[in-house]
Amino acid sequence: MHAPTPEDLDAVTAQLGRAARGVRAIAHRCPCGLPDVVQTEPRLEDGTPFPTMYYLTCPRACSEVGSLEGSGLMAAMTARLATDAGLARAYLAAHEAYLAERAELGDVPEIAGVSAGGMPDRVKCLHVLLAHSLAVGPGTNPLGDEIVGMMSPWWTSGRCVSSSAESDLGDRS
Repeated sequence: MHAPTPEDLDAVTAQLGRAARGVRAIAHRCPCGLPDVVQTEPRLEDGTPFPTMYYLTCPRACSEVGSLEGSGLMAAMTARLATDAGLARAYLAAHEAYLAERAELGDVPEIAGVSAGGMPDRVKCLHVLLAHSLAVGPGTNPLGDEIVGMMSPWWTSGRCVSSSAESDLGDRS
């Protein structure tokens, strides 16, 4: 993870179509070089608790994940958690790892015990699970890792947004 530069924050703002909030670090970079996952503070500047520690920002990746969500994948994954004890244990461990890492960022009693994406016993947001796996790497979140494997390379058609640095250079990249 790396502290965000002003150019990173500009890119994330352009990706989201709104001001980036609570960005603590760039948790993952797309092969195109832009951030695609940010690590957020557990409490936003206005005091709002924010349980989503890893936030997917690339609109192309978000769109593809949205298509996976629309396919019924979340229900199928949740059903597998009910019948596959090994998967359920690994998903619970991902939940616990998420909580432990977020606790290192700060204590927010309002979200104590709440991770993200439906962990530990259901799947309610593939975006969060993908972001978690991209940020921490393979082997922590089994369902996030599956989503990574289902994704096509969203960066192949170039950057999803132009960064301010590229604009300053006249888009000579």
